[in-house]
Amino acid sequence: MKQFVLFCCLFATFFSCLGQEKLEVYFDFNKFELNPTALTKLNDWIIQQPNNKVLKIHGFCDWKGTNEYNDTLSLKRVQTVFEYLTAHKIQMDANYISKGFGKNFTQDDNQALNRKVEIIFSNTISVTESEKKSDKTIEIKEFTLSEQVKVTKKGDKIKLKNINFFNNSSRIVPKSRNALLDLLNVMQENPKLIIEIQGHICCQPSNSMDHISTERAQTIYKYLIQNNIDNNRLTYKGYGVTQPLYPIPEKNTFEEEENRRVEIKIIEN
Repeated sequence: MKQFVLFCCLFATFFSCLGQEKLEVYFDFNKFELNPTALTKLNDWIIQQPNNKVLKIHGFCDWKGTNEYNDTLSLKRVQTVFEYLTAHKIQMDANYISKGFGKNFTQDDNQALNRKVEIIFSNTISVTESEKKSDKTIEIKEFTLSEQVKVTKKGDKIKLKNINFFNNSSRIVPKSRNALLDLLNVMQENPKLIIEIQGHICCQPSNSMDHISTERAQTIYKYLIQNNIDNNRLTYKGYGVTQPLYPIPEKNTFEEEENRRVEIKIIEN
């Protein structure tokens, strides 16, 4: 009889885990605010699967600091993600669970991977029979700037993709014109949208080249003004190397490209 009961419990546990998926977002050192990379990842997830139901949110920290401090920080990260998801109408399960692990878990050697939140979720849309039978590969699409803006709230940041400049210059390379046009279209389609254009650079150990980040943000500002976007809807600012997504000096080209970026911050939407 005991064996039968044990089997039933294991059987129920197995099926309760079916359909559960996990999303991880990463935080900057000693921070609980969502950085641009985390925001982009969450926004893409929200657009792609708006019918997700969140079952659990778990927070984690790296090994630095006391247990008490890290327990609090991990819970703050959980709360930040919870508030962002609920503000964007993501459904929480009736038995939703949140937990902060602090630094009390098996740590990865790469400390950046320990500063995270895990979102355990399931999708409430069942797959149709025709979809089950289909053997076609499903491609994950890259969401447009317009689609990202639709799910953002005040204070969110969006990295402008495919806007590049000549080296150590504020001149935009010709192939970036389509990306500029996308931004212009978004501003025209959303007349209540107010943004701050933010410039960032990479690779510099000091602030000697910070002016380039300001000039690049100003270039985009001037482009929008010249195309009849009201200047009351726009501000610009260069942040130099003060807000890198990856520590400087960067380890590879990918990290350099992630740090060398232009973002828009949503002031009103």
